[in-house]
Amino acid sequence: MQCNKIGGATALTVPPLPREHRIMSVDAPTDPQTTRRDKRIVWALFNLILATVLAGVLLPSAPKHAALAPAEDPACAEWGDGCQICQRREDGVACSLPGIACSPGPVACQRRAGAP
Repeated sequence: MQCNKIGGATALTVPPLPREHRIMSVDAPTDPQTTRRDKRIVWALFNLILATVLAGVLLPSAPKHAALAPAEDPACAEWGDGCQICQRREDGVACSLPGIACSPGPVACQRRAGAP
């Protein structure tokens, strides 16, 4: 170790470590075979990532079926919105009258066909 005065500051110079004490050598192997192998690995990873991204973008997703409204669903025997209740009968659909101060909520099936 050496101390050098540069201007008004002191600089400390440290000699390089011997080769056997270095974690990673500066002169890494650069033979053509190693370089070719490294390039193949990089290209393989690049192609794998590219294929994954393209597959996610281009492949069709599972079809999303719109849920049937309870009034359109033949399996729903009774449905309502909290104010009005409708039933599917043999002679057609019958609905109750809503109360005057009722605030309707979402329409939901209350009873499935065949259920008691």
